[in-house]
Amino acid sequence: MYRLLFDLVLRRFDAETAHHLGMAVVRLAGLRIVSPILRPFTRPDPRLRTEAMGLVFESPFGIAAGFDKNAVGAMGLWAFGFGHIEVGTVTAIPQDGNPKPRLFRLIADRALINRMGFNNRGAAAAAARLERMRARHPRPVIGVNIGKSRVVDVTDATADYVTSTRAVAPVADYLVVNVSSPNTPGLRGLQAAETLRPLLEAVLEAAGATPLLVKIAPDLEDDEIDAIAALAVDVGLAGIVATNTTISREGLTTDAAVVEAYGAGGLSGAPLRARALEVLRRVRAAVPEDFCVIAAGGVETAADVAERLAAGADLVQGYSAFIYEGPFWGRKLNRGLAALRG
Repeated sequence: MYRLLFDLVLRRFDAETAHHLGMAVVRLAGLRIVSPILRPFTRPDPRLRTEAMGLVFESPFGIAAGFDKNAVGAMGLWAFGFGHIEVGTVTAIPQDGNPKPRLFRLIADRALINRMGFNNRGAAAAAARLERMRARHPRPVIGVNIGKSRVVDVTDATADYVTSTRAVAPVADYLVVNVSSPNTPGLRGLQAAETLRPLLEAVLEAAGATPLLVKIAPDLEDDEIDAIAALAVDVGLAGIVATNTTISREGLTTDAAVVEAYGAGGLSGAPLRARALEVLRRVRAAVPEDFCVIAAGGVETAADVAERLAAGADLVQGYSAFIYEGPFWGRKLNRGLAALRG
């Protein structure tokens, strides 16, 4: 049904407008009078219960950062069956993001290109919404992804991240430091060990008891992945999210001229599957067993989730396939995963 709706209606809208329409449905699902109706049909099978970072997840599969940038749809996403919701990326200073258009579908590739640029209403606003949400029970596990404000110079990034951390840590179940988006100038340079260590140490101190992870790019060289993994363990982080979007355009089915016309941005979706799996395996091999690894990138099916878990992921996230599969995608994957477990 959703695929027919997508083909006949949603694909006629530009990608960002279609996303806003989808978020309206998600927010409706989170209303107190709606979510109790949905949950009996979407609640994950008890066999999928997962523990990581001292937290209990109804399912290992959750929605990745980027979908709910302002923490307005978490209850709706929970109502649709996602085991956790990572909101953001939020920044200390509210910002509009990059000029539109900035989100593009590659339908033939089941992929997206985005250069959103961390458009959000700010960490303080997200914290206020999450604080109100905490009063509701039951509630999902909610992580908050934090990034650098665009107007802040890279040399002042640590203080900027700390400001966001202090705002959201008290109301987040876990935090993720995003230093891997390709859409904020200079941000990926923070993945270098000499700049990443002081940043992570400062944010870790500000986060207090809230588990802290770092999200890395799939475009890193293998030795860079090893170095970040070792650093994350040494600093005392709770885990790593592998991976963010890629700047690569290799292996796409979509006409090259169309892809070039879309311009710069991070590619997500099915084309990222192979590299994201490689990075996951490399990270898992480099960290202790009790260190949390969250897999993201190219996840579409229950078999994909099972593959990531078998490769050492504690949790798995997706986003791009939601655009093509619709709001009951999480329910579909949870049911498929439960079936695979017998």
